[in-house]
Amino acid sequence: MIVVDLVIEKKHNKEIFNIRKIFIKQTKNLISDLKPLNIASLIVAFTLIIPIFNFLIEGIDSILGGNFSLGISGRKEILGTLKLLLLTSFLGGGLGTLNGWLLSNCEFRLRKTLRIFQLIPLATPAYLLTAVLQDLGSILGYQISGFWWGVLILSITTYPYVFLLANESFNKFGVNQINASRGLGVGPWGSFFKIALPMAFPALITGISLMCMEVMNDLGTVELLNIPSISKGITENWIIEGNPKSAIGLSLVALIIVFTLILFEKFSRRKTKRWSENPASLSSLGFKLKGNSSYIAYLFTSLPPLFAIGIPFSWFLLNIDQLKKGFTTELISLTLRTISLGIIAALVALIFSLILTLSNRQNKNLLMRLITFPAGIGYAIPGTVLAISLISISNSKFYFIAIFLLIWGYVVRFLTISKGSLDSGFERISPTLDEAAKGLGSNWFGVIKKIHIPLLKGPIFVGSLLVFVDTIKELPITFILRPFDFDTLSVRIYQYAGDERMAEALLPAFFITVLGLIASSTLIPSLEKKN
Repeated sequence: MIVVDLVIEKKHNKEIFNIRKIFIKQTKNLISDLKPLNIASLIVAFTLIIPIFNFLIEGIDSILGGNFSLGISGRKEILGTLKLLLLTSFLGGGLGTLNGWLLSNCEFRLRKTLRIFQLIPLATPAYLLTAVLQDLGSILGYQISGFWWGVLILSITTYPYVFLLANESFNKFGVNQINASRGLGVGPWGSFFKIALPMAFPALITGISLMCMEVMNDLGTVELLNIPSISKGITENWIIEGNPKSAIGLSLVALIIVFTLILFEKFSRRKTKRWSENPASLSSLGFKLKGNSSYIAYLFTSLPPLFAIGIPFSWFLLNIDQLKKGFTTELISLTLRTISLGIIAALVALIFSLILTLSNRQNKNLLMRLITFPAGIGYAIPGTVLAISLISISNSKFYFIAIFLLIWGYVVRFLTISKGSLDSGFERISPTLDEAAKGLGSNWFGVIKKIHIPLLKGPIFVGSLLVFVDTIKELPITFILRPFDFDTLSVRIYQYAGDERMAEALLPAFFITVLGLIASSTLIPSLEKKN
């Protein structure tokens, strides 16, 4: 028995020694192979990790101190979140994939117009749509509440995440193969399931993951519809009940769920890499839909945007006589302030994403990947908890420090969106292109400039757009971190809705929708290009 224990201990010590040896080797390789891009990547990673690390320290401290708790309704809220994620993934993911295919590889009237309409739900805040639905329901004598309403509203307001990436993938890659299948007599749906869907799978996984993260961090919809969820539990425990221990416990569970989503996304995309050396040509034609097929296409592509914009517009017409209450000179400054924050956050997130993604592409060091990986999981932390974490880092009340913290929170929160879009774009760029360029004498900067950036124009535009729209809609981070008397459109909507002044909240919400549509329309030319 003693001999067996000694053998086991010896084997255990050998494993520890091997792990230590690998870690030392990777560290030496990282230091010896440091380039300007790698150094910049490490700086960006640590900048983004600090708030997350601060949150984890508080969580670990509560666990070690025996203070870990999920609260009275914690289990019910976790189960409600998982059910919400599962059902919105099926409904929203299926809707985004189907519309992406119809509007990129099928020909029918008003296709280009309907493509623009798919971006409307992205610019419509889910909590506002819920509040308007409930107000209209009360007028008609019908109560809007419950789990299935939440699934419907969150699916419609988040499916554009999947649509944008699916449409961009369907529109550019695999068309040569689809044209070949048409010559063999394969119809549109056969081509979709056998060719287009497998090739677009990496982009679809990224879109669904982003959609799930947005659903997890939703607060207004689940509160208005009285749906048990983790985000609602965090807010109630931290702010209403004054129980930060349970809020931290639920936040840790949220982190585990999103961390699992990210791992699943990366694992799925790694197992389904499909590069296209011959992107679609300008001569590629889509499937022409006629008769009942075209009517079904109209139905699926028009109902979601009409639901997202038609309901608020109908409510707007009913309350048009109260419109003057919301139109003030202050609204102009609020709009300009919101646009500025959105542009700054989108640019910083894009630069940081490029640095991290390009560095990981150039450097295969395991330690480097372990350091930079946590920088892309800021979406895991609810906006309220992230804001409180940033406040604990800096208690300064200076105006410029508060603005810095606000931008910092946006970038940490939405970097996953920009980086996810770039990662899915890189999945379609074969490593042989990098190796060929290096074999011809090009350095790493030349490869990035002449190969990567030109091929990533689509994902860059998509990622920047999503960050911009999400920033102008963001509420918890903005509401907590904004300087004194520094409101934005989303904060003003929240304040009006809380005071039951919905008529005054409609005009700022309309501005947010218009801003989102203007930004989204810039994607149409790039999505129409076949090269």
